[in-house]
Amino acid sequence: MEKILVVEDDRAVQKALTRLFVSNGYGVEIAQNGNAGMESFAAGAPSAVVLDLRLPGMQGQEVCKEIKSRAPSLPVVVLSASTDVVDKVLLLEIGADDYVTKPFSPRELLARVRASMRRASRMPGVPEVFTIGDITVNFTKMELTQAGKPIALTAQEFKVLKFFVQNQDRVISRDELLNEVWGYQSYPSTRTVDNHILRLRQKLEKDPAHPLHFKTVHGSGYKFVR
Repeated sequence: MEKILVVEDDRAVQKALTRLFVSNGYGVEIAQNGNAGMESFAAGAPSAVVLDLRLPGMQGQEVCKEIKSRAPSLPVVVLSASTDVVDKVLLLEIGADDYVTKPFSPRELLARVRASMRRASRMPGVPEVFTIGDITVNFTKMELTQAGKPIALTAQEFKVLKFFVQNQDRVISRDELLNEVWGYQSYPSTRTVDNHILRLRQKLEKDPAHPLHFKTVHGSGYKFVR
């Protein structure tokens, strides 16, 4: 049975989510705060995490960031009372797979959790360590070096890079990247994809103006060439 880890301090929400997931065939583990959530995550790998942002002790953003640093492909769906687009962008940067605003529709939350799990299961495998010229990427540890020197990537940049590695030599549209990597159905603009590609080029290409690996296919999207 697939297990959902719920990190939420509101008892009414805990009960509602337990009923929702159990009635749909999932096991549920409840963590009352961020520290307990990390302990539960470490004790046994869940199939997905539903995470409140405002938690006692370790905050939800830090929990998300820490989980994604250890298990980049594990779906994390965030619950928050905030509707601010800036908050959504921040969550993308730390690796959240989706975002549901409180008060939420149980059916919508269930659909988003399932969609995140499907996206994770469809991802073809990649080697733990991947090399591109003098660049070495460790996807498990989320570490990247160029000629032995560490280069900092955000959690979302690692996710974009991993998707490209999983789909080498295939043209990928901006909409596909948004749906498969970000997972948001109503994101502000596909421009966010272009911004991430630009940053990856600046960090990984020897000549970002004439990229060898992250190629633009005009009118269609992008293609990653090793």
